[in-house]
Amino acid sequence: MDFFDLENTFKLTVSPSPHIKSPVTTQRIMLHVLIALCPALGFAVWVFGLRALVLTAVCALSAVMWEHFCCKLRKRESTVYDLSAAVTGVILAFNLPATLPLWEAVIGTFIAIVIVKQMFGGLGQNFANPAIVGRIVLMLSFTADMTRWVLPFERGADAVSGATPLVSRSASYADLFFGRVGGCLGEVSALALLIGFVYLLIMRVITPHNTLAFVGTVFVFAFLAGKDPVFEILAGGVMLGAVFMATDYVTSPQTAWGKIIFGVGCGIITCVIRFCANYAEGVSFSILIMNILTPYIDRLTETRPFGGKAKEAKS
Repeated sequence: MDFFDLENTFKLTVSPSPHIKSPVTTQRIMLHVLIALCPALGFAVWVFGLRALVLTAVCALSAVMWEHFCCKLRKRESTVYDLSAAVTGVILAFNLPATLPLWEAVIGTFIAIVIVKQMFGGLGQNFANPAIVGRIVLMLSFTADMTRWVLPFERGADAVSGATPLVSRSASYADLFFGRVGGCLGEVSALALLIGFVYLLIMRVITPHNTLAFVGTVFVFAFLAGKDPVFEILAGGVMLGAVFMATDYVTSPQTAWGKIIFGVGCGIITCVIRFCANYAEGVSFSILIMNILTPYIDRLTETRPFGGKAKEAKS
């Protein structure tokens, strides 16, 4: 082989980064999230009956429908196959009571997908978690329906409604852990949410920083405030929010310290709303507020490349 053949053999291909390809795709990540949500869905169906499954299916399907409609309207390739819209629909359903009228749930998915996600450019461009905003809009718009909580294992049109554990303060640790309480679909069983959390950690879909900082802050704040810290963690939406909403890739910080700051902020705001405001729950509002602060947290905690210099202040 002469020199010129050798030169052609080892010719370099110049191309823009990234140069290392990963088998991890958005579709695969979202599929893992859907799998992690299945234990909580199973507990919801056990506690509330098939109405929980119907409501979840309507939310997931309508979210996919809105996503496809927006893509066609903007003359772009449909992104429904990345499963992000389906995940948004299921998480929204998990933040709703089992008795919510289905047409109201469809409005919630419209807010989440069309207003919060697609109007800001689609996946990766939204400033807040779409499911959380959808839930907050439904709470403000249909307060009566959003606060009608069916007691566990009540079925049919004559199902008896009652207060959530956060209001009644009467549920035991066992009932809260195993899901024998009323509330939103996805928040009734801490055990189911823990199973999903462990699965996501094993699959390396999330890191524990956000979740542990969130839950740990609620524990410490509640203890210092003279409340039952274990009850505050198990009751309401702390576990659901800490595992599946505070860990959202797009709307939470990217650095480890940023994730910790994010989780601590969520925990503090949740406890302040619960203990000081005229509202039993505060998880959705706390995560939304911290979503808005995420760009500033990222800027504060961004790492400097090895050998890099700090930016000089402009005069």
